[in-house]
Amino acid sequence: MNTANLQIGDWLGVPSPATETEILRLVEGRLAPSVINRLVGLGLGRSEIDAIIIPLRTLQHRRSRREKLTIEESDRVLRVIRALALAESVYASRERALGWLRRPHPRLEGRAPLSILKTDAGSRIVEELLIQIDEGMFI
Repeated sequence: MNTANLQIGDWLGVPSPATETEILRLVEGRLAPSVINRLVGLGLGRSEIDAIIIPLRTLQHRRSRREKLTIEESDRVLRVIRALALAESVYASRERALGWLRRPHPRLEGRAPLSILKTDAGSRIVEELLIQIDEGMFI
């Protein structure tokens, strides 16, 4: 099991997924709204969560009805968690990782990496950029 998957489990308060199939099961099983509080605890702001994962009003509605997040919202939670885990691995600190994720980047047309994690394509671009930075290709 890789380090990122251990972090996913710890950060979400679930058993650490050992495989991509187990991550898929987490998403398809739909995460509890309480994972949003865990994201805040990791350093994400409410406005960031609102813009990337789920609007606050929708979250409040889900909580009042005791409903889980949708598959799409659960998937976006996993995208953010994976990007944060990878950035933290590259930058060796949560503070520096969050700083990089929030800072506009020239290779992303001046957009912040965090802002494009709403889509699968965006998260792949962010992960690839982090891998390149880790390998010394870009700053």
